[in-house]
Amino acid sequence: MIESEYFGTTKAGAPVTRYTMKNAGGMTVRILDYGCTIQSILVPGPDGVPVDVVLGYDDLAGYETGNCYFGAFVGRYANRIRNAAFRLGRRRYTLEPNDGKNHLHGVFSRCLFEAAVLDGALVLRRVSPAGEEGYPGTLSVEVRYTLSDDSALRIDYAAETDAPTVLNLTNHSYFNLNGAGDILGHRLRIDADAFTEVDAELLPTGRILSVDGTPLDFRDAKPIGREIAAPFEQLVLARGYDHNFVLNGEAGTLRRFAEATGDRTGIRLEAFTTQPGVQLYTGNYVDEDTAPFGKGSVRYPRFAGFALETQHYPDSPNRRSFPSTVLRPGERYRETTVYRFRK
Repeated sequence: MIESEYFGTTKAGAPVTRYTMKNAGGMTVRILDYGCTIQSILVPGPDGVPVDVVLGYDDLAGYETGNCYFGAFVGRYANRIRNAAFRLGRRRYTLEPNDGKNHLHGVFSRCLFEAAVLDGALVLRRVSPAGEEGYPGTLSVEVRYTLSDDSALRIDYAAETDAPTVLNLTNHSYFNLNGAGDILGHRLRIDADAFTEVDAELLPTGRILSVDGTPLDFRDAKPIGREIAAPFEQLVLARGYDHNFVLNGEAGTLRRFAEATGDRTGIRLEAFTTQPGVQLYTGNYVDEDTAPFGKGSVRYPRFAGFALETQHYPDSPNRRSFPSTVLRPGERYRETTVYRFRK
């Protein structure tokens, strides 16, 4: 059963609804129709007391004023596009520059979606008009959240367009499996042999490098903080981890790509995706959030959470060597990510 309740009213005067999903294992997930945002994930801790394992805000004002994308559905293009522009066919498209001179994530995180409960899932839909933020094509997008009794939160993305466009969708939840403090002691494993090198603007240089012998090697589980302060240029540029990992396995097939464990609670996260990449972000700037504070009137510290943003590679529209993010009329975009929790 999925319950709904009033959560607040936007600055523009639109009401926002919060939906609550529960399973037989005692897990609770709360999702807003504002930005398809995962507002909380409550997982039973070792003593049976629920632990909220994602960062966020207690009220709508936080989501409207904050700039960290806590729990948000982001698009049309997750991650960065250089110079907020790309070419598609013979045309050059100019986007909104919202990250210096570059484009980051897009407007979906601040949009209201139409919600419906279908077959036990929460389904949220929106039509993005042609030209929104400069993107071509009228895009019909759907996000479907399903909570299973084995404590897996499944996110299915679907979209169609009436004109060629580019598309890269993800969820931007920040996990803290201890429920508080920083995530430096969390143990993390990522099944990736390579990553896309970044420049000073955190945009891909075009080079795909091996993780072997670098602090970006998470093929064997290790504490997130073990090498986060190492004098390694890629970490210095990002002030921590903010990198796209090239996932092993066949893109398009649902496969486990990461595991993380809270060092104080023992809560374990297993992550699965059909996507070719994942952005590991360790909350390097959450202490500079433009919202006054997070949940419980607490100002989140640096490294308060880590994100596993499943995706196609950043700036792919400007990198022909990267997997294509072009969506054409008659095609249907489909991707899936699953976050499963264990004690």
